Amino acid sequence: MAEERRQLSHLDAAGRARMVDISQKEESVREAVARGRVSVSPVTLALLKEAALPKGDVLTVAQVAGIMAAKRTAELIPMCHPIPLSGVDVRLWLSDEPPAVEIEARVRTKAATGVEMEALSAVSAAALTVYDMCKSAQRDMVIEGIRLISKTGGTRGDYVRLGESPPPAEA
Repeated sequence: MAEERRQLSHLDAAGRARMVDISQKEESVREAVARGRVSVSPVTLALLKEAALPKGDVLTVAQVAGIMAAKRTAELIPMCHPIPLSGVDVRLWLSDEPPAVEIEARVRTKAATGVEMEALSAVSAAALTVYDMCKSAQRDMVIEGIRLISKTGGTRGDYVRLGESPPPAEA
């Protein structure tokens, strides 16, 4: 089976970086969901459960950091368009096995381009915030598995990563 070959949209014909012109694209409702995790030790997990870390409420601060990052993605990622966001929901929950802080970001817009990078930025910033707030207890945490789970809207159609399970209801 022949593999489909696509061009990188952020390169011009000469191979120079460019911001894609989206002026001819139709606005549509678009949503992207991303996830990631911060693997922690059982001791750090216990401190998180007890809200006993010195910098305060880790999960709430990380949630706010994720929302802020989604809103500022175009300032962080050079070729991203600044787009109006209709909604950003960042959820964090603790996992016992393996011990981790799980993170999910859901970002929505009505625009001519998608919000995948905003969702991924939200997860990344939330994960970095968890690391920052827990580093006094543990320095060898691992930020991992940051990935796009799904995206809807736009001309290229919907995407859903296979094998993903929904987050727990209480998350």
